Amino acid sequence: MKRKKVLSLVLAGTMMLSLAACSGGAGGDGDSGDDSGYDQVTYAYATFNNIPTEEDLDVVEEAINEITREKIGVEVTLRPIAISDYSSKVSLSLQGGEKIDVYQSLGDFNNYVSTDMALDLTDLIDEYASGTKEIVGEEWLQACSTDGKIYGIPTMKPVALTPMLVYRQDIADAIGIDMSTVNSIEDVTAVLEQVKASYPDMIPLTAVQTGEIGVSVCYGDVDFLNDDRYSPVGVLIGDSLEVQDLYSTDEFAELCQLVRGWHEDGLVMQDAATTTSAAAETMSSGNYFGYIAAYSYPEADTAASLEAQCGGYDIGAKIIGDAYLSTGDINAVSWLIASTTDVPEAALKFLDLTYTDEDIINLLIYGIEGRDYVKNDDGTVAYPEGEDASTVPYTAQLSCGTLGNYFKMYPLVGTDPASLDWELEQNQTAATSPAMGFTFDSSSVKSQYTAVKNVISQYLPGLICGSLDPDTEIDKFVQALNDAGYQDILNAKQEQLDAWAEAN
Repeated sequence: MKRKKVLSLVLAGTMMLSLAACSGGAGGDGDSGDDSGYDQVTYAYATFNNIPTEEDLDVVEEAINEITREKIGVEVTLRPIAISDYSSKVSLSLQGGEKIDVYQSLGDFNNYVSTDMALDLTDLIDEYASGTKEIVGEEWLQACSTDGKIYGIPTMKPVALTPMLVYRQDIADAIGIDMSTVNSIEDVTAVLEQVKASYPDMIPLTAVQTGEIGVSVCYGDVDFLNDDRYSPVGVLIGDSLEVQDLYSTDEFAELCQLVRGWHEDGLVMQDAATTTSAAAETMSSGNYFGYIAAYSYPEADTAASLEAQCGGYDIGAKIIGDAYLSTGDINAVSWLIASTTDVPEAALKFLDLTYTDEDIINLLIYGIEGRDYVKNDDGTVAYPEGEDASTVPYTAQLSCGTLGNYFKMYPLVGTDPASLDWELEQNQTAATSPAMGFTFDSSSVKSQYTAVKNVISQYLPGLICGSLDPDTEIDKFVQALNDAGYQDILNAKQEQLDAWAEAN
């Protein structure tokens, strides 16, 4: 673990108090304490914001460790990873033996479990994360279970994701766009055309991330059966318990045709299928009008939380679809302990603090008070005067729905505390998959998954970003999937789902 001698001198007074309080009792659960006597835990988390410098990150890390040394006898190394690189870097690190103890599923829960990268928490959670278990509840933990064993803990947050168009409010006002008429992804076309006509040098729609122009959050009532929504393999549609190939459906073809038209008319980022820039970065440039993504917050709160991330422009948000809940919506953003960890108890104890300790989660999200954010009299927080998300030394504010317990985070200025009621209502009233609670074990089709995922990465980004012609490429895509063993996966999912349905 990297040492922080200079920082330790700066914080010598408070550190001495912490060390004195911890003396004699540190590092009790694991064998991986270094010469400090504390168990060493590496916490890898995805950030949608800028990666801080090592010096700026050290200050946040040390503030966290002042708490964890005393409370749980642990020192934490923070490892923020850009969202675009997160899954690949974590997988490579785990496979290569690099130290990561706590990490996120980010839509890949099933793969991490089936490839033995996730530790079985069943016999540990009551002792080392009882507070989290009580907060999250048995039903949500079941969504992170396979064969009766708990492998993950879902983020405690509003989970019913609602597709939205996030846009420049100032541009919409200047043009006179009536957003009340925009209620579906199809309705977005007229908006993009108006923007293009009035601001020919502006690109109306940007990618939310690499290979995603917004289609994947607008499929409707689709259960991705524990797969990543951005590359699903076999899905349920509506109330049916029949596993289907999404890519052969009319609905998929129609969405691809829609964005193909956008691409050909110059209404979207032309390299959306391959760009490495996320929406916050492109929006901050001032050259884009909006993007499509899914959020679990009301329109006004969503817009307020994104303004600082989007260059300080006046931002609006408009719901363009309905929320839908499935097992994957709960375990998609869940936390796992690496099966390779040498400090499982310490890792789980720190993970528990991200759900139960207000100071820990707000340090992870907002950084250091006074430097990275300021707290207002009403309890909300904002960036220091003259600063924003791109200039403060540290922030992971855009990760607020992916880390620990959302309900213990300070509300961002401009959000309405009453919105929590709306968010809870969405969780309770959203349409729910008939397979809620079902998790798929893909271990019997590992090789097929690898081959199929390679085909998906070749075709899907271009199809749902408009750079590939669906009239010719969908058939090639489906044929390549079948050649890669796609039907084996569909059959395995159906067999397990049938057994689950009979038992439930």
